[in-house]
Amino acid sequence: MRGNDRQPIFFSDSDRLFFLDRLAEAGARRDCDIHAFVLMSNHVHLLATPHAEHSTSLAMQDLGRAYVARVNKVHGRTGSLYEGRFRSSIVETARYFLACMRYIEMNPVRAGMARWPGSYEWSSYGQNKTGEPTGLITPHAEYLNLAREAAERARAYARLFEAAQSDEELEAFRKGARQGKAVGSESFRRGLEGLLRRPVAFVPRGRPPKSRVVSPFFPIKGSDP
Repeated sequence: MRGNDRQPIFFSDSDRLFFLDRLAEAGARRDCDIHAFVLMSNHVHLLATPHAEHSTSLAMQDLGRAYVARVNKVHGRTGSLYEGRFRSSIVETARYFLACMRYIEMNPVRAGMARWPGSYEWSSYGQNKTGEPTGLITPHAEYLNLAREAAERARAYARLFEAAQSDEELEAFRKGARQGKAVGSESFRRGLEGLLRRPVAFVPRGRPPKSRVVSPFFPIKGSDP
């Protein structure tokens, strides 16, 4: 979710607290688990599991309406806040789930807003690093499989952040968000294409080769940190 023309979508800590409260409500109401999040100045990243058809879309609609109404009222503004509809990407669980959590929670570090994810207040790192997150965060099976006990799981999760994330992973998540394409192995993407009957792989810029048939995409302005 990105602000119009990359403009801020949060103007105070009370805005951020309200956003997280409404996110928790929307997720519970629409049966959509939240596993990771980060609130940047002009955009938001979420990692979620929907448990019903359209769960994610409905939760984001509920959240967007409530938050924009509050921001416009409190800050004396009018009109839209976001740059169109939110962008989404399917992530292969076994290979990329934990990498996606790390990508999201490291956003403030890559943007130069924090030296370490634990020093940035507005992300899920503080809850996930405990090994037993509660409240807004619902632990995913991949996260729980890090270790049997919470304390050991906390140490294992912290170790995930000790090594730099590869450029390949970073680019995969960035492209996934921009193009709305799946992030996963080739076999995973082929399986999705067979199920959905449409391309889910990344589409390169420029004119495609004549031997290939691809669907058009419309990247958002700029890219995430």
